[in-house]
Amino acid sequence: MMSNRFLLFLFAGVLLVINGCTPSESTQHTLDRATGAPISFQDIASPAGLGSTTPSVHTTNEGDVLLSWVEPYAEGGHVLRFSRLEHDAWSAPNTIAQGEDWFVNWADFPSLISLDDGALAAHYLVKSGRATYAYDVHVTQSLDGGQTWSPSVIPHSDGTQTEHGFVSMLPSSDGQLFAAWLDGRNTGGGHDGRGPRGAMTLRAAILDHAGSLHGETLLDERICECCQTSAARTTNGLIVAYRDRSDEEIRDIAVVRKQNGAWSAPKTVHEDRWHILGCPVNGPAVAAAGEQVALAWFTAAQDTRRIKLSFSTDEGQSFGAPVQVDDGSPIGRLDTIILQDGSALVSWIENTDEGAEIRVRRVYPDGTREASSVVAATSASRASGVPRITRNGNAVYIAWTKAGTPLSIRTAVATLSGGV
Repeated sequence: MMSNRFLLFLFAGVLLVINGCTPSESTQHTLDRATGAPISFQDIASPAGLGSTTPSVHTTNEGDVLLSWVEPYAEGGHVLRFSRLEHDAWSAPNTIAQGEDWFVNWADFPSLISLDDGALAAHYLVKSGRATYAYDVHVTQSLDGGQTWSPSVIPHSDGTQTEHGFVSMLPSSDGQLFAAWLDGRNTGGGHDGRGPRGAMTLRAAILDHAGSLHGETLLDERICECCQTSAARTTNGLIVAYRDRSDEEIRDIAVVRKQNGAWSAPKTVHEDRWHILGCPVNGPAVAAAGEQVALAWFTAAQDTRRIKLSFSTDEGQSFGAPVQVDDGSPIGRLDTIILQDGSALVSWIENTDEGAEIRVRRVYPDGTREASSVVAATSASRASGVPRITRNGNAVYIAWTKAGTPLSIRTAVATLSGGV
């Protein structure tokens, strides 16, 4: 039996020959909004060392913009570092954690967030066994702005040497830390389970500042094996988006919601009906502002690659008709944020005749779109990773991995107009 990892490589090759030029029925009436100059990004000198990869960006409640990344060190291990934007430049890096047995991967990357009380929380991945995908999630917290960090804790309690990763973290409404992750405790360490027993699961838990684990919960018993998860906090709860996996190998995007202390059943966002036998390693991105939610995702249903975006006005209980975001040949690897006027900005990687580009597009809740803008040329290879975006007021920040020898991190900023 072919493994899903092999099928993924096969799928990547197939994508290169898919035409992908005909809009789907749900997106063909999308209108472009006339705009002036495209969004223009200006580079910010990166604080990351050569060989750095997997950047992530986050804006705190106080308006501080944080950049985190992983870089190698001479002894053969890796270190997770972060920097704070100060006067339009990145501060000297601080170390969060380091080790010689980490799992470092272009698609399953660490993160850094702030909690409601100003504490910081970061996660990274550590090998738990000899198998390639045997690794655990480690979470560490800082109560002094990142100067010192607590000993790491593992938010999953199964103790199996299987895959645990693709983490989404949020400040919980009670001031603690919420984390959701892909959990392979039922897989036996493999990626080719064919029934409910042996499938990847989606699980979540709450951690307090002492690292104590509360309410570890199974959110979905069968999901796609290695797509990123995404989570957001709404006015009255939480929403987690992920790629689901049906018994018929339909791998569309689903959400679960926490309201009044209880989790909803999984619900498909849109019936793309993408049938694929291997994981595409292309997860969704969700953002929220009050009761408004924006959810972006990649699909290649009916052999047509698309990036779609749907809005919700009821905290993700229902979603409107999806809007096409891409320019006809997307690779995916997307992120999204909601701007102050309620529009959403989506970033993704698009194939070009010369290679690939990181692009962004602004989409409005009524379905109209601005023209896409190019952030930078990039590589279609996995080494270019997943660009990440955040905003502070009307400034949008983006970070990405520049493929090459060695790898390096780049960051840039754009100032948006028009009521952002």
